[in-house]
Amino acid sequence: MRFPEPYAGLIIRYSYLWKREFDAGREEGTNDRPCAIVMTIVDEDGDKDVLVLPVTHSPPADPADAIEIPATTKSRLGLDGERSWIVITEANEFVWPGPDLRAVPGRDESTIAYGPLPPRFFAHVRDKFLERDQREKSGRVKRTE
Repeated sequence: MRFPEPYAGLIIRYSYLWKREFDAGREEGTNDRPCAIVMTIVDEDGDKDVLVLPVTHSPPADPADAIEIPATTKSRLGLDGERSWIVITEANEFVWPGPDLRAVPGRDESTIAYGPLPPRFFAHVRDKFLERDQREKSGRVKRTE
């Protein structure tokens, strides 16, 4: 499988491990889902650490905990027609490419990316995530191989 360079704003398919699942002792995610890369950091060895936020169909209990993806953006990315939100209260961190990347259903089996979020929308997501993270540390799960 050939992987694209990771960059902030790219939506990928990933086996996301929710913080509550991690806290319960799970090591693997139960569902493959779209996730937004919110940050990529290259260390001195050239390894890329990627921070991803999950996309879910479940509306947040608190509207401040997630940002709804506009229907036009979902359509352009090839996501389903149901309402979806990017959760900003937690994230997974992993070294790119990790073993939990998955092929996008209905596309070439080597494709793990849906495409990029519009720059202004992504900036809004990133800013809200960083604001919340400064106020109340996000639940981060560091994934390993």
